[in-house]
Amino acid sequence: MTPACQSFPAETPAAGAGLQLPASPAQAPARSQALAERIERYWTRRSAGFGQVRRSEIAGDKWEAWRGEILPWLPKPREGRTLAVLDVGTGPGFFAVLLACETGCEATGIDLSEGMLREARALARETGCQARFLHMDAEALDFEDGTFDAVLVRNLTWTLQRPAQAYREWCRVLRPGGVLLNFDADYGAVDFTEIAKAEGAHAHAGIAQDLLQEGEDIRRLLPLSAEPRPQWDVQALARAGFASVALDQDLSSRVFRVRDDAYNPVPMFALRAVK
Repeated sequence: MTPACQSFPAETPAAGAGLQLPASPAQAPARSQALAERIERYWTRRSAGFGQVRRSEIAGDKWEAWRGEILPWLPKPREGRTLAVLDVGTGPGFFAVLLACETGCEATGIDLSEGMLREARALARETGCQARFLHMDAEALDFEDGTFDAVLVRNLTWTLQRPAQAYREWCRVLRPGGVLLNFDADYGAVDFTEIAKAEGAHAHAGIAQDLLQEGEDIRRLLPLSAEPRPQWDVQALARAGFASVALDQDLSSRVFRVRDDAYNPVPMFALRAVK
């Protein structure tokens, strides 16, 4: 039985007041190549563990849970064409594989970590689903304007050096009426070394202490660690050019009903933006 899907509030025009708007392109901080390489090394070191977590999601209840959160909000494909979906920061490829299997769409996953891409290609082979995976920077996409009907993102935005730039890029590659679904959490407000100490099964259990510390050290260098989220994101999406934005802060209560190896102890939110 398909679980109840997420219930976004009525969409509102992507404009707002009372919050500090994201920096304009001219004001955006320069991207540090050294930090980018450090981030890539970190996620590559974690890629095998992430691959196992995603396999746990498939074996457990998370496939159906995420299916219910995504499929109802996808746009209809353009006439005479197959739905084209981009999974940004695909990691081990869970969303790209899920969409390819469930909808037969043209699923493309991108990631900056070659280790994650190896895991994604392996997952696609294991599930028998057709998806392509490319090495690419989420902040500078190598796609033409309006290439995709939908862009999906999970647990990526908080890791970016220029998240406002990324939102502009994700809007650019969507066709008019295309949909962005972004699932994230306010990871900048937590200490990863403390999260790992949470009792019971969860996705951060068993991670080596040096990896936890490296993740924490990187987190402190990232710009979204100093911003109120998801309020910042709503404003950033408005600045990026989306026509409407909806926010759902009850995501975790539906996706993480079962406390297993894929359980996320940090409350997640969902953003749906329409171009």
